[in-house]
Amino acid sequence: MEAIRAGAGSPLRQRMITDMELAGLASRTQQNYIGAVRRLAAHYRRSPDRLNEEEVRAYLLALRDRGAARGTFKIVYHSIKFLYCQTLDCDWPLFVKKRFGSPSRSGCPMPCPTRRFASF
Repeated sequence: MEAIRAGAGSPLRQRMITDMELAGLASRTQQNYIGAVRRLAAHYRRSPDRLNEEEVRAYLLALRDRGAARGTFKIVYHSIKFLYCQTLDCDWPLFVKKRFGSPSRSGCPMPCPTRRFASF
């Protein structure tokens, strides 16, 4: 954890590190999260706490459009979500999981009978 703390950085970075420690995130996860947030800040050339939801959404969409692997995208998304939801206490729709009326383990909002698709 000393590697993240070395060159402490901004108060926002320190607060995020403290929040990650309190949340019990592993050291490597913390390093990934800090790196992802640092790249977001570098992209816009300003502190992440001065960005709005649409800028963050555009950044994530651009990352997806550039062909980021699913695993990479998920790390970046959850890193940024942690910063805005946990550290900055933002309540942005961007980070709210969409819920459907019918609970389903498969993620499909309606039961999908597999026999109908057998001809595909």
